[in-house]
Amino acid sequence: MTDSTTERDSPRAADREWLEQLWQAYGDRVFAYAARRVGPDQADDVMADVFLVAWRHRRARPRRELPWLYGMAHKVLSEHYRAVQRWDLLVERARQDVRAQVDDGTSLELLAVAGAIGQLSPGDREVLLLTAWESLEPRQAAAAVGIPAAAFRMRLSRARRRLRHLMAHGDVAEGTPSRRTR
Repeated sequence: MTDSTTERDSPRAADREWLEQLWQAYGDRVFAYAARRVGPDQADDVMADVFLVAWRHRRARPRRELPWLYGMAHKVLSEHYRAVQRWDLLVERARQDVRAQVDDGTSLELLAVAGAIGQLSPGDREVLLLTAWESLEPRQAAAAVGIPAAAFRMRLSRARRRLRHLMAHGDVAEGTPSRRTR
């Protein structure tokens, strides 16, 4: 028996083949399910999370896979909604803190910055906040998010440019953080 035959017949290879078949058979339907609930921009992330959960629970394969996948998608989306609510509460609490701490004209500027940051994607917010609030050097922040320092510096530059654009063009809608993912 050759190594390739042994590898192909291994339990891990069978699991991988099962996941690939599951993806081929139901990926489009899970994507559509998620897209109808959170939009196509975020549906890819939901779908990836659903299939990750499926992989982790591959030993408990159900007889009816599509309802099982929909059930997992429902749970993933529930966590997504809770995360969005937590973010909205955090942004509102930060706005209230700014209002309470600053009584002069600078409070409007700080509120505008907070509103602009709230409209950025989660990734853009993270790179800005790691460097600004956490005072991490780009090299340290890159390690925190698990990417190379050069990639982090590029993301930071782009996030700063997007923030400047929002601030310069008055595109800030206070109290309405964006749901963008990129």
